[in-house]
Amino acid sequence: MNTFNTNEASQKMKKTIESLKKDLGTLRTGRANASMLDLIRVDVYGQKMPINQLATVTVPEPRTISIQVWDKNNVKLVDTEIQKSNLSVNPQVDGQIVRIHIPQLTEERRKEITKVLKNIGEKSKVSIRNIRRECNDNIKNLLKDKKISEDERKSFEEDVQKSTDDNISLIEKILSEKEKEILTL
Repeated sequence: MNTFNTNEASQKMKKTIESLKKDLGTLRTGRANASMLDLIRVDVYGQKMPINQLATVTVPEPRTISIQVWDKNNVKLVDTEIQKSNLSVNPQVDGQIVRIHIPQLTEERRKEITKVLKNIGEKSKVSIRNIRRECNDNIKNLLKDKKISEDERKSFEEDVQKSTDDNISLIEKILSEKEKEILTL
């Protein structure tokens, strides 16, 4: 008997939430955060690699990121890629260490980041709703093929809707916390 698996839908939704958290970690707030560098790729050894595979990244102070580059030949490349990124920071090179001082955000920049934040959140919500739609389509097909009863269909759809509502509420909570962090001086 082929029935619907609500666990699969929950797992997909959970991955969407994890992806949202990862994306939000790359946003520049007023504090230093090592994950801000996750999207930057450095062209070394014939391939583009993330900085954390070329160096040790630490946050020694609330407004400073320290990057201890392992191979001194890569220091200039790391510095260049950070300058080219959309982080709007100016790294300082000291031997094999690249330091990034995170400046205080202006009110205007905070509002821009908040708009980006809302956009990322909306994409996550759309992703959750698409998972719900896929699940509901699968449930309808199972009913049409007479693999589940009408009562099971209703029960499965209620489970999927509850999971959808819970995850969208979680996205709202995550966005609200991040927005508060961004707007806090």
